[in-house]
Amino acid sequence: MGLGGISIWQLLIVLAIIVLLFGTKKLRGMGGDLGNAVKGFKKAMSDEDNKEADKPKDAIQSQAQTKSASTETDKEKV
Repeated sequence: MGLGGISIWQLLIVLAIIVLLFGTKKLRGMGGDLGNAVKGFKKAMSDEDNKEADKPKDAIQSQAQTKSASTETDKEKV
């Protein structure tokens, strides 16, 4: 038994039919396109994660700047 009740021989027959229908060059091209799409998707996801990770740092820095500015004005009042 293979995947979900499909034997290895049935999978090989289906693979042979697909190769006969599309040819090896077209299958290789489709595989490369699929690989590039997955690679681009992963890159976009990591870029999005990096942007989200940078946002809190910016917020903390702006809060620190605001706090230091208000401290300076308090010192000037005294």
